[in-house]
Amino acid sequence: MKIGVVLPLGAGDGPGGSMPGWKDVRAVAEAADRNGLDAVWLADHFLYKSPEGEVFGMHEAWTLLTAVAAVTTRVEVGNMVLCASFRDPGLTAKMAATLDEVSGGRLVLGVGAGWHDPEYEAFGLPTDHRVGRFEEWLEIVARLIRGQTVTYDGTYHQVREAVLDPAPSRRIPILVAGYRPRMMRLTAEWADGWNTAWYGAASEQVEDRLGVLRDAVKAAGKPEGAVAATVGVVVRDPGQPGAPRPEPNAIEGSVQELAEALTAYQKLGIDQLVVLLEPMTPRSVERLAEARQLTSN
Repeated sequence: MKIGVVLPLGAGDGPGGSMPGWKDVRAVAEAADRNGLDAVWLADHFLYKSPEGEVFGMHEAWTLLTAVAAVTTRVEVGNMVLCASFRDPGLTAKMAATLDEVSGGRLVLGVGAGWHDPEYEAFGLPTDHRVGRFEEWLEIVARLIRGQTVTYDGTYHQVREAVLDPAPSRRIPILVAGYRPRMMRLTAEWADGWNTAWYGAASEQVEDRLGVLRDAVKAAGKPEGAVAATVGVVVRDPGQPGAPRPEPNAIEGSVQELAEALTAYQKLGIDQLVVLLEPMTPRSVERLAEARQLTSN
């Protein structure tokens, strides 16, 4: 089972609950690369507005991901997940091909339909028919990065004999996050991986979601395991200052207890855990790597 970590991106993710700078993002990414983890991930938002009306700023995710790719050597790099509403499909496909070249073939193109209305409204983006828009967007992106010349006349997106030149040097894996029926159908049709999040310890809810993925893959006429399963979990280090907005279901305890929690997920047949660390520090990465090492002993 692979293990990846989410990198700091926005207000509250940096030291002491601050806005992280590039040096903070880089430090966590390099710690993951150095300590044998498998992937680093960045969320994709313009901002987050809490139910109480507090606004939290964010860095632009793709720019940071490109920088991360340039300063790491072995971890996969990806978004958890890129919002289809923010970038048109042709641009996204070109960006993916270029970043895969920069990274030496380490990109996982994580994508989703988007969900947070306040950022849409703040930046003048339509909130209607998000999944319908995503369905068209995903087909165009997937066909382009898989080497096709694409003509598509949809309700929301149109392209004419679009092609990527230079073409990607390999098949860039696509990961889709979602759980409702239409999103699961699209995942089974177009994706190489799937994500569900955010959880604490392994539970029946996680097992149920994995069953939904298996059913969707079967309904698409594909073999079991054709779409890799990734699960987002929250891990807290009780030995460091807590996050400003702690997740109530985070896995915490000793390194040995964390190793046992990782093993429980491994037994479910998960392909990768995507770990949201509390706090997002190099020490949290090192602790996760220590726990992972115990699972292999």
